[in-house]
Amino acid sequence: MRGDRHRPRPAVTALLHRLTPRTLRGRLSLVALTTAALLMLVLTVAFNAVAGRRLQHQADDELRTRAAAVATTVDTSGPRVRVLETSDDQLLDTNVWIYAGRRLLEEPPTAGPLTRVADALAGRGGQQCVTAHVHGPLRLCSRPVSGSHSDATVVTALDLSPYRSSADTLLLGSLALDAVMLACTYALTRLAVGRALRPVRTMTDQATQWSVIASEERFGQLRHPAELARLGTSLDAILDRIRTLLRHERQLTGELSHELRTPLSRIIAELDWWQARPRTDDQTHATHRVITEAAESMRAICDTLLGDVRDGSLAAPGAAEIVPTLKRLTEVLDIPPHLTATVEGPHLEAGVPPALLERIVSPLLANACRYAHAGVTVRAHRAPDGVCVDVVDDGPGVPSSFAGRLFEPGRRADPRDGHDGAGLGLPLARRLARSVGGEVAYDPGHTPGARFVVSLPAG
Repeated sequence: MRGDRHRPRPAVTALLHRLTPRTLRGRLSLVALTTAALLMLVLTVAFNAVAGRRLQHQADDELRTRAAAVATTVDTSGPRVRVLETSDDQLLDTNVWIYAGRRLLEEPPTAGPLTRVADALAGRGGQQCVTAHVHGPLRLCSRPVSGSHSDATVVTALDLSPYRSSADTLLLGSLALDAVMLACTYALTRLAVGRALRPVRTMTDQATQWSVIASEERFGQLRHPAELARLGTSLDAILDRIRTLLRHERQLTGELSHELRTPLSRIIAELDWWQARPRTDDQTHATHRVITEAAESMRAICDTLLGDVRDGSLAAPGAAEIVPTLKRLTEVLDIPPHLTATVEGPHLEAGVPPALLERIVSPLLANACRYAHAGVTVRAHRAPDGVCVDVVDDGPGVPSSFAGRLFEPGRRADPRDGHDGAGLGLPLARRLARSVGGEVAYDPGHTPGARFVVSLPAG
């Protein structure tokens, strides 16, 4: 229960949250205003304290001067204290008391209760000053007058109302100046912070725009103050990551459409053939079987490509018999009638799942069938560090000028060659092979035609 007393009430907390500025400019302006207010408060208190002391010293100096002037009219050379007559006797009428020891000799005509204060001050002896409030603030100072046979004391009084009025005027003036300074501080701080944050707002808008259109522009190419260089570097890194993600998204979309096109074409062709005229039950069952195989192939394609994107690695346990897998692949691919696809090789196993082996070899085999003149050969053989699959065709081959860009996504040697393709199959095959520690390479020394070599770990 005791600890609950120190917890802020929900209403107070909500009020503080509501009063706290929501913008950085407002918060910085509030901090500057609070700091300036505390500093001006300290300066105002110190200034008015010094001014009050200075005014009091001036009043004391005036009282001592008057007391010294009155002391010249007091004769203490004899056994009795005498007050000499002077040409200016009005000094005795302006709050002056003269004492011989403790005996009052002279007092102002209208002293009234102030005489008791003067009596007490004279009784203390020495030079002293006190402040009394009798019909207003008054300052009294005593001055002893010593002689060879007798001593006297002169007490003078001064009305402090003019000095207090001056002090109040200084206080009001300083408070008014503080208010003006605080208003100017708040306005200038908001203006300065707003101008300082304007580049940040501009950079934020630019970063938002560049991220939407995947622009290649970066803040490192522009001139910014040194304080914003680090922010620009961070925004550039974020833009690079966004662009990379967008590129991967486009690549995945293109690869999926590229790989799914063949089984979808088989499904459409089978349905068109089945709907062309009435079919027997056996033909219908055969059509269903082809559609089912194509759908299973589509599912395997999606699982393979999405698994690569999700995990970044396809090193899943599994082993594929190379020759049977390749023969099954040649059966499901749409190979033109004038081509002969041959699968050769001993009994070998690759250390990858069969579906992945199909996805790696399928683009190479499709390319070979697209450009071959008469035949395509797929040959499996053992290598020192695993197994290899060669895909060879007797087509025109790859132009030497294009060989260096063969595995770049979206690149084709001649887009107007009359063949359908998006330039994504070879990059996909290489990427999938590398994800399991393998490789896909082009043999530039093979002529005529083209030869691609797939290297995979052994099963």
